[in-house]
Amino acid sequence: MIDALVASLGEVFRASHLVYMGLGVMIGLLVGIIPGLGGIAGMALLLPFLYGMEPGLALGMLMGMVAVIPTGDTFTSVLMGIPGSSASQATVMDGFPLAKKGQAARALASAFLSSLCGGVIGAIVLTGFILVARPLVLAFSSAELFVLTLLGLAMVAVLSGDSLFKGMAACGLGLLAGAIGTAPATGEFRLNLGVEYLFDGIPLIVVGLAIFALPEIVDLLIRRGSIAREQTSLGHGWRQGIRDVVDNRGLVAKCAGMGSLIGTIPGLAGSVVDWLTYAFASKTAKGEKHFGQGDIRGVIAPESANNACACGAMVPTLLFGVPGSGTAAIFLGGLLLLGLEPGVSMITTHLDLTYTIIWSLALANILGAALCLMLARPVSQLTRIPFVLLAPVITTLILFAAFQATRSLGDWYTLVAVGAIGLLFKQAGWSRPAFLIGFVLAPGAETYFYQSVQFHGMAAFLRPGVIIILGLIALAFSLPLIKRLFQRRQQPLAVGADVNRQTADTPVPTFGKIDLVLVVGMLALAAAAWYDVSGMSMIGGIFPMLAIAIMAIGALLAGAQAWKGQATWVSQPIGQPLTWLGGLLALVVVASLLGFISTAFLMTLGFIRFVAKARWSAALLIAIGIGVFLLGMQALLNLHYPMGWLDAMLF
Repeated sequence: MIDALVASLGEVFRASHLVYMGLGVMIGLLVGIIPGLGGIAGMALLLPFLYGMEPGLALGMLMGMVAVIPTGDTFTSVLMGIPGSSASQATVMDGFPLAKKGQAARALASAFLSSLCGGVIGAIVLTGFILVARPLVLAFSSAELFVLTLLGLAMVAVLSGDSLFKGMAACGLGLLAGAIGTAPATGEFRLNLGVEYLFDGIPLIVVGLAIFALPEIVDLLIRRGSIAREQTSLGHGWRQGIRDVVDNRGLVAKCAGMGSLIGTIPGLAGSVVDWLTYAFASKTAKGEKHFGQGDIRGVIAPESANNACACGAMVPTLLFGVPGSGTAAIFLGGLLLLGLEPGVSMITTHLDLTYTIIWSLALANILGAALCLMLARPVSQLTRIPFVLLAPVITTLILFAAFQATRSLGDWYTLVAVGAIGLLFKQAGWSRPAFLIGFVLAPGAETYFYQSVQFHGMAAFLRPGVIIILGLIALAFSLPLIKRLFQRRQQPLAVGADVNRQTADTPVPTFGKIDLVLVVGMLALAAAAWYDVSGMSMIGGIFPMLAIAIMAIGALLAGAQAWKGQATWVSQPIGQPLTWLGGLLALVVVASLLGFISTAFLMTLGFIRFVAKARWSAALLIAIGIGVFLLGMQALLNLHYPMGWLDAMLF
């Protein structure tokens, strides 16, 4: 183990590793300042560049991005009052009021230093988990790993939005999407509709970009904002912000510890940790309190926790192959892309790479916080750029990244199709992380299930460890129901104001026309998918049948909940989002006819000139930049874009 620690330190401080880590940090910083995109879309954009890379260098780039995105998204939270991602929602509560008072510099300094401390503490906690959990991991069989996967899905479903049933259905749909392609045990083709592109399943890169990046881009375009709603200046107070962190070092340590521990539980990452630590700070703070009006402790607490949480989420990801968050799910896909199998091999054969990940996390947090402090003023100006100017650039990058999955036009059409699901989920409040984590876990879960049955038969599920984990799954699903029943019994039989108060205190699930479309669509999909796999062998068809059952039961219960009047009917507009998505589909069709480079150039030129209303000179400059980037990537990576008739003439 000492040898692995020393070897990992040597790898981390190797010049090439530091260069790639720095590149990951810079990309993460840019992704972090674009509201809504966050780590999942950023990681998905990065995955195509990992093909053929040395694992140590690729991990350096990945960890650089993982570490800095929770730091970079602080810019939008403080300066604009817009959460850069779900993990920075609580920061807005006091960060933005401080900025409006002219204390943005103080808030940013406190946030960056808190993030640095939280990331380092999280890396230390992760090291401790690796040491303590090693014997446990070695004792786990495939049966325990299978039910542990189910536990992760259960936690994500239970903690996803206002409805347990919607989260359950989203998990089931993700599992079913992950089962498309070839059955690993028998080699049978399933759920592919006879489309050759789907014989190997849907690529993770395409799913990650479609389910997260596209809906956020469409949402920002609809709002047509400049990203900033109010102009705020950085002001002064950098030193004061640093002193605030030093004065509240106890709060930093406690919140970082909470973030690390909570992050190890799948489903409790992101905004859950932020709000928990924010509530902890507001309740335990001494002296005068101004939470929600500009209290610096309201910035320090969540920012200490979210970077530590990113480290904590690596525990189940590395040790068990169960991602603790959406970003960790994409990271898990990156590991598999590099030929690294999470689990026993990460603490035996590849222990040095495991420690490389940990040290890279700690160092990237330090580097990311330092860069944010040094680049605060120029980056703060970037946040004032209207998003409509960035939209064609980001759309081109997404199409570029998606096409690298299999280098087939099917990547683009699948991107649009899955993007439609992502739009519906976002507009109706369904859990997109639940879908993504279900998708990522599907292949591993099926393999574990097959190995369990093959080696031990059904007796594999009577092992003590399996029974304990199954009990935890039952508890996870039972707790919300028990809590609701307990609340009903405690509520006094009253009318008028008392009833209104109890209604306000009890979260009520919502339901609308998009929910109705999703429920009906999932039930129809369940029937069609069941018909498709019903003729397969038991081993080849049992896992998709399990996914179908989870999805159908969740959808049925969500529909029944609304039918009984236990959900509040809400308006869910979808016209504009689908119009923008239709525009993307048209762009894909044109790109397949004219060629990708020509279409990207013309789309960027026209969009920036006529939609963003910029000058011809600015539009031409950005369009040329897009063309140069695509041509440079084509030469550097030996790529072959879709060559339509116009590209064939010009290039």
